[in-house]
Amino acid sequence: MSFLRVLLAIIFPPLAVLDKGCGSVLIVTLLILAGWIPVVLAALIIINKNETCHGY
Repeated sequence: MSFLRVLLAIIFPPLAVLDKGCGSVLIVTLLILAGWIPVVLAALIIINKNETCHGY
């Protein structure tokens, strides 16, 4: 994870997962209703999962 992406996930999580697909953006946007901490955690997990998977 790059520092910029982590910072973006903390400040504005939907923008951080924008390139991960529509489903990820929708999940993160809906989690905003649950609060700030769950949405930041979800964004960080989505970012980390997709970068370590390498498409396999």
